[in-house]
Amino acid sequence: MGNNPFIINPRTKLMQLLETYPQLEEVLIRYVPAFKKLKNPVLRRTVARIATLQQVANIGNVKVGDLINLLRKEVGQDLYTGDEESVYNTKKPGWFDESLISREFDIREMLAAGEQPVNQVISDLNELPEGKIYKLIAPFLPAPLIDKASSLGVGHWVDKTQVELFTVYFFKGIK
Repeated sequence: MGNNPFIINPRTKLMQLLETYPQLEEVLIRYVPAFKKLKNPVLRRTVARIATLQQVANIGNVKVGDLINLLRKEVGQDLYTGDEESVYNTKKPGWFDESLISREFDIREMLAAGEQPVNQVISDLNELPEGKIYKLIAPFLPAPLIDKASSLGVGHWVDKTQVELFTVYFFKGIK
């Protein structure tokens, strides 16, 4: 890539990584078998396009440094020594009360149709009244969506209800 080589880091978008180094798809799948979903064209067009490697590490429940170093080793780059672990709230927060849930959205159907749910969810969160909870159901940890909501000051709690089922509760108000 000329004078500005593509260096793999936690902010690298998954799609950009796979377009630059297509051979890394199989490396990712061997490292975390659940990543075989990357072969799904719908997920490829939606999640892979916006997810960073930091978020991918969280989705796969692996350390971002380990993931980055595995990928860098495969393409001959120096080891990564940064510490950018991201933590999503997985402990039931004090603000959670099921009676405060004012809206529920299951993104599985939208993803299956090849659509990206981020704009819909952010719009819904912007309309969420203070002190209310928005319940989101997803087939994977929607890390990019949680990051976007957090940047808007919306709290969250991730409840992994099954192997491929996550419920994320978003709360606008006291954190």
